[in-house]
Amino acid sequence: MLSLIAKKANTAVLSQFTKGGNNFMNNVAKMSQQVSYETLSVTVPTEFVYHVELNRPNQLNAMNRTMWLEIGKCFENLNLDENCRAIVLSGAGKIFTAGLDFQDMLTLAPQLAEHEDVARKSKILYQFITTYQKSISWLELCKKPVLTAVHSACVGGGLDLITAADMRYCTKDAWFQVKEVDIGMAADVGTLQRLPKVIGSDSLVRELCYTARKMPATEALQSGLVSKVFEDKASMIEGVIGIAKEISKKSPVAVQGTKVSLVYSRDHTVQEGLDHIALWNQLMLQSEDFATATVAQATKQKDIVFSKL
Repeated sequence: MLSLIAKKANTAVLSQFTKGGNNFMNNVAKMSQQVSYETLSVTVPTEFVYHVELNRPNQLNAMNRTMWLEIGKCFENLNLDENCRAIVLSGAGKIFTAGLDFQDMLTLAPQLAEHEDVARKSKILYQFITTYQKSISWLELCKKPVLTAVHSACVGGGLDLITAADMRYCTKDAWFQVKEVDIGMAADVGTLQRLPKVIGSDSLVRELCYTARKMPATEALQSGLVSKVFEDKASMIEGVIGIAKEISKKSPVAVQGTKVSLVYSRDHTVQEGLDHIALWNQLMLQSEDFATATVAQATKQKDIVFSKL
């Protein structure tokens, strides 16, 4: 059996080299052919790792309608990009994000003013809210692991973003704030649904959401909101890209399947999660990645080459 797996693995690896796959320069060249964004910056710091930056530094990365929509489109595109295996999300400039752009929100008022009936006004607001929800959910729907790197302030919509991601890291000067109650509303784009599952303390979540107080980096680490606190932004970006690079070396079939199962199991019973992964793996265990990785473990090979996915 092992010899058959080895033969399959060797054929897959040879084919990968013959086709000239996994070429970093080719990946970078393809970046120029991708969609450009007005409010985001997308780069490839190392092979298979994409770095997405919120890129409105002069506006403190406040999230206007364009940014909300581009976030969804960007992660939807990266989900389909075979050259992408892990994504780092950070913010350009002084802070990660100041949250919702209130200047942009003023454009909503004239649309509501056109109607007197509450049902018509509600329809507009429902479409507005669900559009933003879907954009943020693309961080979760994207099968590639998303690692967020937060420096300084992460306010309002920033919590929606990072709680939809896979992993969170921050600098020692970072702070987090569920700001919505201070502007007379309940958060409606994902924080109330995901934050309790991220940090696991219902009491703490309610305190943060009811009071809108700032959570410092030390408390974020203690509560499990972030995995690690870095000294400064430069060391954080380097460190998080390093983690993403390590992920990118693993089988994309294995990593993406793991993310899908984790997200599914979070929202279902244990048995439903077990049934889901059994159905998933009855297909994926037949992939060349399983053969390649199994032989590599048995023969203690390093620097394994996996086909794009």
